[in-house]
Amino acid sequence: MPEHEVLAVRYANVRREPGDVFLSHDPHDAPGEMDYFVWIIRAPGRIVVVDTGFGPDAASRRKRQLLRTVDQALASVGVDCATVPDVVISHLHYDHAGNLPLFRDATFHLQDAEMDYATGRFMCHPVLAHPFDVEDVCCMVRRVYAGRVRFHDGDATLAPGITLHRIGGHSRGLMAVRVSTARGHVVLAADATHYYANMRKPDPFPIVFDLGEVLEGYKRLRELADSEDHIIPGHDPLVRQYYPAVPGADAVALHVPPNIAT
Repeated sequence: MPEHEVLAVRYANVRREPGDVFLSHDPHDAPGEMDYFVWIIRAPGRIVVVDTGFGPDAASRRKRQLLRTVDQALASVGVDCATVPDVVISHLHYDHAGNLPLFRDATFHLQDAEMDYATGRFMCHPVLAHPFDVEDVCCMVRRVYAGRVRFHDGDATLAPGITLHRIGGHSRGLMAVRVSTARGHVVLAADATHYYANMRKPDPFPIVFDLGEVLEGYKRLRELADSEDHIIPGHDPLVRQYYPAVPGADAVALHVPPNIAT
């Protein structure tokens, strides 16, 4: 299998309290901050972006600290959004599916179940609709009609060494991405586990569609990865401590072993 480079690129963060990150919590357990990342997978002749983050308007409305725009963040690691051929959308929550117009030439990869969820009856419930931005969802629908979305139903191969896996739970069609690298198979969990601690306690993140799927998803992540050190949570600031920094960017390299055990 090709040995890909995998980068986690940070573009925003926010302060969190204990009840924000665990369903059941001890006040001493709070991670303190939440980081927002987009991920890059690349090898000679191939580049894939995983998730597209949010922009200034969403940052203002939701009181998040935007450190840099996503196009600026990606440019810092040599990626031009306008020329990226493939974008995987792990799920359609606002912090993973904004900025779609930046990726003007991309084919977007999405689970059938996620589009059904984001445009169906469950969005009549504000508590379930809150993590979505209706303009982002409409933007994706427009790309469906433009022939720029490739739908997947469960597990799928995107390219040699890159596979997609529906996990569900946090959002109905959430998927993780498994990538072959020089150190083995790295799994970008996205929000299948927000923090290392969500999976390891286990104590899930409070935004959830199906709690049973969240808990079963932890088992699935372990099956897909070569070890727990190969599972990358979606929002944990510890990722930036564990993995070596990319010079000149707010990013870390996930395709090499961590600096310390995770």
